[in-house]
Amino acid sequence: MKVVILAGGLGTRLREETEFRPKPLVDVGGYPILWHIMKTYAHYGFLDFIVCLGYRGNMIKEYFLNYEAMNNDFTICLGRQNQITYHEEHQEQDFKVTLAETGPDTMTGGRVKRVEKYIKDDTFMVTYGDGVADIDIGALVDFHKAHGKLATVSTVRPISRYGILDVDNQGKVLEFTEKPQIDGWANAGFLILHRSIFEALSGDDCFFEREPLERLAAEGQLMAYRHEGFFFAMDTYREYKYLNELWDNGQAPWRVWE
Repeated sequence: MKVVILAGGLGTRLREETEFRPKPLVDVGGYPILWHIMKTYAHYGFLDFIVCLGYRGNMIKEYFLNYEAMNNDFTICLGRQNQITYHEEHQEQDFKVTLAETGPDTMTGGRVKRVEKYIKDDTFMVTYGDGVADIDIGALVDFHKAHGKLATVSTVRPISRYGILDVDNQGKVLEFTEKPQIDGWANAGFLILHRSIFEALSGDDCFFEREPLERLAAEGQLMAYRHEGFFFAMDTYREYKYLNELWDNGQAPWRVWE
């Protein structure tokens, strides 16, 4: 089953890092967050990736073109008989990565539509290039196969960005909770889709999260896989710092491959 990763957005809220590189290449613990996402899927045996490129997509291409040299010792023979011999092996030996240009301004649904030609199987996966989780991909796939619907979206309980106050009519604070877990469920990505979804995707201005998913929900064809564990999307510099602190302190829950 192929894994489509949406990696073309501008990442404007993380301008401190994304002014010079695309957000999927922003480092967490010395590795691009895109690498972390791929390692999560690979841990469960999914090694065939399609990366949807947009903003500074050439840098993501360069990252993979230089991957062998940057992750191995090597000996290079210069001159007319130019040859490179790589020593030892990195742990991503069997990764297959298709790098697809999907336009600088294309919306999420449009990006998925543009890579339709690379997807031959009935079912494929989609996720965002900025969110990490300790999600059990194997259990997610089992859930999708069991319910028999066209689509599954992974959901998490969101955490409020602010402290929540319970206040009476006189202004007395009855209870204060700092950044509590909010009722309801939020889209965390890590989707599984039947290829019939392509019929609902129009042009480059199609938001995948709007009409396509709304239509599937209305038709009773969208199911939610409830992930109770760790999930974190890196949207701001503060969140970037937080993920790096977790990694540096050996407390990264999404590091399921080790």
